[in-house]
Amino acid sequence: MSDRTRAHVYVTGKVQGVFYRATTRDTAGEHGVDGWVRNLDDGRVEAVFEGSEDAVEAMVEWCHTGSPAATVDDVTAEYEEPQGEDGFRIRR
Repeated sequence: MSDRTRAHVYVTGKVQGVFYRATTRDTAGEHGVDGWVRNLDDGRVEAVFEGSEDAVEAMVEWCHTGSPAATVDDVTAEYEEPQGEDGFRIRR
């Protein structure tokens, strides 16, 4: 039984061009969360967070606010089995 969990998150709103990905990366680092974040062609941001349950929950909660310039309309999160993400990166 692992104490790690994985959340696959989609964020809707004004979340591109507002430093959402960079701030997500920095915040994930502060929480010790692994995974990645990227912009989608439809204007959403997609992210995967892996880490302790508390840290992953904190990141999902953080997504509802995001970077200071962002306006978040909706956040959906699906919980999955961890896949061994190592480090946190911005995907292109």
